[in-house]
Amino acid sequence: MKPNSVKYIVIHCSDTPDDREHTAADIHRWHKEFGWDGIGYHAVVQRSGKIEYGRPLYWPGAHVKNHNSNSIGVCLIGRHRFEQFQLSALSTFIKNLQSQFPNAKVVGHNELDPDKTCPNFDVQAWLKAQFSYS
Repeated sequence: MKPNSVKYIVIHCSDTPDDREHTAADIHRWHKEFGWDGIGYHAVVQRSGKIEYGRPLYWPGAHVKNHNSNSIGVCLIGRHRFEQFQLSALSTFIKNLQSQFPNAKVVGHNELDPDKTCPNFDVQAWLKAQFSYS
């Protein structure tokens, strides 16, 4: 995807138990089982804070209805409680993505699809605290 075509950086959660670690390879397998081409997210943030890559950034994702062609998807492993390591890694990763995609707005999945609760926290409040966004 071209930098100017990316309108959103979308934060997701894996909706898996908070006490279990999963990998991008696990999600790739799950998404293949759904009949998809592979992992729908561009990156996965493990509970340890390790960033794993999924789809290449030049390939549209499969992570948010009606916005896959203009967004980057980042998935946090877990459901409701995210580790400080994860959130710190996410913060750094988002800063890097924003340097590559300067016109992209960071949003939660639920902000683009009101039928979803993912990522199960208020992304805009988190951003404000992280980056002093208004």
